[in-house]
Amino acid sequence: MSDRSKAPALKSVKGGPAPLPLHAPARVVARTALAIILVILSAWIAFDFLPALGWAVILAIATWPLYVRFARLIPERRSALIAPLTFTALTGLLLFVPAALAIHGMARESADIVHWITQLRETGIAVPDWVAQLPVAGEHAVTWWRTNLSDPQAASAWFPDGESAAGWMKAIGGQLLHRVFMFFIALSALFVLLRHGRWMGERVLETADRILGDPGERLASKLVEAIRGTMNGTVVVAVAEGLLIGVGYVAAGVPNPLMFTLLTMAFAMVPLGAWIAFTAAALLMVFKGGSEWAAAGVVGWGAIVMLVGDYFLWPTLVGGAARLPFLLALVGIFGGLQAFGLLGLFLGPVIMAALLVVWREWLVSPAK
Repeated sequence: MSDRSKAPALKSVKGGPAPLPLHAPARVVARTALAIILVILSAWIAFDFLPALGWAVILAIATWPLYVRFARLIPERRSALIAPLTFTALTGLLLFVPAALAIHGMARESADIVHWITQLRETGIAVPDWVAQLPVAGEHAVTWWRTNLSDPQAASAWFPDGESAAGWMKAIGGQLLHRVFMFFIALSALFVLLRHGRWMGERVLETADRILGDPGERLASKLVEAIRGTMNGTVVVAVAEGLLIGVGYVAAGVPNPLMFTLLTMAFAMVPLGAWIAFTAAALLMVFKGGSEWAAAGVVGWGAIVMLVGDYFLWPTLVGGAARLPFLLALVGIFGGLQAFGLLGLFLGPVIMAALLVVWREWLVSPAK
């Protein structure tokens, strides 16, 4: 009997000739192409939700060790659902309550700010005494101030009228509702990631091992360490900067120092972001009749804290946790922020850490 007679007969479809099976390499190419197409289509469909999902992944990776300890406190028969749900709720409260307190404080101050802006549009701003005392540029500063701010007609161009302010408030309200919805999406994704975190982690490691081998597993581990280190370093530095600048708020007599301290902590997550908070605090202090020198002290103290924290302490902590050299950590943080927005604070160091792992373990010492 010939070899051809021993081969199994191919079943025909609807009476036609049976299709020939693809060879193994062709099947691999077809499956890879299909997987890539599905990934691209999925990313396109979920494009608007990718930032929220990205934040959920970062939070899940960063808080996983804490979540594991928390889950051990709950009886095993209930931990599968209660533990991730409770931990997600606590995380949401921890993120939402400071923001809610800050928004409430800003709403309380908004009436005074609107009244002050209306008054400035009608009367202008008198030249403060300290402007004339500025070295070198004092005379020019006084001339510019009188031309642009002391004259009510010129000053009205610098401040919005009631209609413009209402339009700003509507825009801010729409953005706030959008952010709240995205916050809900992120918390929902965080719950799913915490509940199925072990299974997902195993699948990721299996996939990395199947595609890249042992170096793939090491790369995945390094990326997790980079994300966790970046998150922890960012939070620690932001809280420390906010507390130190908050001490300056209290010492200088800034109105509502708790609100500005919370705002400073939140804005300190972004490089140079806290400058907005303590500058606004100093301006509000002057607008309410506070000491101009005390306001200048708030700005000076905040600048010192932020320069030391952002340019030395933060890159050192993030680089040490992610095992990145100082320069790579600095470039990763600020370059990631410029390229990807706020999410780039974490993506930048992670990408730099991945590059360093590939260079050290795959190129310099390639796996055998």
